[in-house]
Amino acid sequence: MSNVNVRVQFQKWMSHQKKSNGEPYKKNTVTAYVNALKNSSAKLNLPNIPTTDLFEITSLEEFTKIHNHIMAAPNFREVDLSAGNKAYSNGMILYARFLKEREEPSIWIFQGNPKYYDVVGAVDDLDQVTWAVNQYTKQIKEGDEAYIWLSGTGGGIIAAGRVLNNPETREALDDPYRRSNQLNNEPYLAVDIKIEKKLSEDVVERTLLLEDERTKNLEILTYPGATNFKVKKEENKVIKEIINGTYENIPVAVLSGDEKKEEKRFWIYAPGLDSEHWEEFYKNGIMGTRREEIGDLKLYTTKSAIKDKMKEIYGEEFTYRNAGHAAWQFANEMKVGDVIFVKKGLSKIIGRGIVSSDYFYDISRKEYNHVRKVNWTHKGEWEHEGQAVAKMLTDITPYTEYYKKLERNFYDVLNDSDPSFEEEEIRYSDYTETDFLSEVYINKEKYHTLKNLLMRKKNLILLGAPGVGKTYAAERLAYSMMSKKDKSRVQVVQFHQSYSYEDFIMGYRPSENGFSIVKGPFYEFCKKAEPDDRPYFFIIDEINRGNLSKIFGELLMLIENDKRGKELRLLYEDEQFSVPENVFIIGMMNTADRSLAMIDYALRRRFAFYEFEPAFDSLGFKEYQNEVGNVKFDSLIQTVIAMNIEIADDAALGSGFRIGHSYFSSRTEIDEPWLKEVVEYELIPLITEYWFDEPSLISLWSGKLRGAIQ
Repeated sequence: MSNVNVRVQFQKWMSHQKKSNGEPYKKNTVTAYVNALKNSSAKLNLPNIPTTDLFEITSLEEFTKIHNHIMAAPNFREVDLSAGNKAYSNGMILYARFLKEREEPSIWIFQGNPKYYDVVGAVDDLDQVTWAVNQYTKQIKEGDEAYIWLSGTGGGIIAAGRVLNNPETREALDDPYRRSNQLNNEPYLAVDIKIEKKLSEDVVERTLLLEDERTKNLEILTYPGATNFKVKKEENKVIKEIINGTYENIPVAVLSGDEKKEEKRFWIYAPGLDSEHWEEFYKNGIMGTRREEIGDLKLYTTKSAIKDKMKEIYGEEFTYRNAGHAAWQFANEMKVGDVIFVKKGLSKIIGRGIVSSDYFYDISRKEYNHVRKVNWTHKGEWEHEGQAVAKMLTDITPYTEYYKKLERNFYDVLNDSDPSFEEEEIRYSDYTETDFLSEVYINKEKYHTLKNLLMRKKNLILLGAPGVGKTYAAERLAYSMMSKKDKSRVQVVQFHQSYSYEDFIMGYRPSENGFSIVKGPFYEFCKKAEPDDRPYFFIIDEINRGNLSKIFGELLMLIENDKRGKELRLLYEDEQFSVPENVFIIGMMNTADRSLAMIDYALRRRFAFYEFEPAFDSLGFKEYQNEVGNVKFDSLIQTVIAMNIEIADDAALGSGFRIGHSYFSSRTEIDEPWLKEVVEYELIPLITEYWFDEPSLISLWSGKLRGAIQ
């Protein structure tokens, strides 16, 4: 029998299971099964089973033996009936399935950042790679399936293989594929992965996985900040279909206006060699691409299939990576409402339009049979600053400043009533006070205090030690005040010691022709909010890390609540500027940061200040703690609460240095390795810094923290 109790894991597993009729198990049914598995065996009075809490039996082989003893008990039927609806016997059947799945080979994604490591080079050159492991260290085992993931734009799965060993400590050796000294040089936990299929020419792209209902919630897509991630069986089935060319997309479900509609994209496009088809396309209100020999692009379910067909028709000597990618994007990723900028060569823009139809294959055309209809809004000639991209079709949406600069080419010929320049109304999911209180561990009274402070003062700073959830609360406070989870009206920036007025408001930046003025995020945000009457929220993390008077400049006066709407001339342009009434500023400040100067008094009087405290005693955290259901976790929390009292009473520290609850909020499974990592690599280093001149206190509390999870 192991020392692990898997009740919480079983409950989570049950939440994803379905009955034979396809319906999920009801919450009260799951609760009945859990209670029966935990408590019913004690009623049998069997002397030959090691424990009556079946969640302490984590081996399928051992459970099978115990199950046979239980079924043979003379009073089994009576106990099963008393549990209600055979919750005991049915629960054991499901628990056996759970243990079986738990012991079967798991599937993992191992991530590499090309900035620090030549992931593609290593995959292409090697048949076996060594990869760091920083989560699920006890669950990864020899024989598990493995994928290698390339992070960044255009990234995704670039190799498939198998784990060759359980995680073990390795020395950091010289590696020819390292690109940065920032990688760990100390011994680290790692596995060897045998590469069985190389996909660097046919990447399973993250965008494709995000757009499929079955893979949109892959761990690596929802929380990418680690080296390795778990893959569910259904997700793995989809990935294998993509790799094998048998994939059919199941689009992400949109819930009757509750979820955000897809925002428009911006593309730069060449209508043929030297834009030779521009006149025809403009006249007929269409855009088209070549490669008509491969037929209707909707017949190809993957990008790889398009590239394979190109190789078959045009020859094997090229990869057709760019051509296949462009064809796939034209048919599948471009949407109605997207903006098209038409280029000629590398230095001129000759038109602009709005996509007005889905892709179709026009068999009546002699060439350029791959077609979309376009509402061409402009035709002329505009200089392109610097060289445009050389490819026929490029998605430039990620390059915000670039596409905005292209849009400005058309402002002088824009009629204010032109609907193509109006932003499309996007529906966002509702977000209420109840949602806020369920996610942020403060009570209703404190929430209303926060809200009223911000409404009255318009500028609010949230104080507190790291880990009390300031940033998380700030964003959700904004959502609750908008009653919508509208991310378009919330912007987050982080100050640092080198941040300046030129970064924040506007300043000169090098350009092709010398220097030009570039607008900063706060200027752009205020201009965006100006024509709207809805509230907008500008959130500044680490607000006291910057020189605030220098960063805000003349805007220091304009952010005051009674100076909103008042205009001042800006430093770099002959322009009268004001901070709109509907812009609210929320700053966050870590009270435990010794290296930071206090916020200056000129800015202090313009903000209200609200201190966030550790929320271990809040109802929300208590409910979360109950859901975790881990005795060692409970013991650790009690130890931290006691330690926070000593920190608050310490004259050199004080309440602003207490340890926050966010250290213990996790979306991953809370098990013994997780608890040990939090203690050894987060809490002990923190208190070592706090009590750097009192080694006896460090030793005392380090021992108590370690003892809490033993």
